[in-house]
Amino acid sequence: MDQFIVHSVPGSPFGRAVLVALEEKGAAYRLAPVVPGTLRSPEHLACHPFGKVPYVEHGGFVLYETAAILRYVDRVMPQPALTPANPQAAARMDLLMNVNDWYLFQGVSNVIGFQRIIRPRLMGLAPDEDAIAAAMPKAHAVFGELSRQLGAGPFFVGESITLADVILAPQLDFFVATPEWEPLTANSPNIRRWLDAMNARPSMRATTWERVAAMAKAA
Repeated sequence: MDQFIVHSVPGSPFGRAVLVALEEKGAAYRLAPVVPGTLRSPEHLACHPFGKVPYVEHGGFVLYETAAILRYVDRVMPQPALTPANPQAAARMDLLMNVNDWYLFQGVSNVIGFQRIIRPRLMGLAPDEDAIAAAMPKAHAVFGELSRQLGAGPFFVGESITLADVILAPQLDFFVATPEWEPLTANSPNIRRWLDAMNARPSMRATTWERVAAMAKAA
């Protein structure tokens, strides 16, 4: 099978989700690092017209949007399956992937993660505490719903890892290094337990920010 080429910025939780899926599949891939300042370049926009990451190349096929990429990976490499066979379980997986994109990222991770991690680490700027405080009510609502969806199970959907876990783990792992992690999970020990178990998986250990940054340097 053709190698996957993953175009992403090291540290991107969406890019990491694609790498985690490829690691779970045992797929051959290489990282093509994207410099943040080039996201609006004609070359990048030719492959991702909205100037985001990641996008992938696979045998001449170019695809963007993380959820679409994850489903494509699961279709072209069906084993081990990352989508439940049961239609209702698959629907719950799709729901959780949408929660990640529309509620966890939009207005929560793209505010708190950006202010706490991206601004200080990559831009040398202090966090905007007012922006973080304004995002916290939505963050509590999203974390509460994720905790409810997870329940007492080992994974978000059933007894096996699915694309829901693959897309949520990198996003939630972003919060661990922030002071907001404690209040957001104070009433959700199941999320902490689940993330600890996910971070112990080889796929997550192989795709930490440090490991992906090393891949980028070697590219």
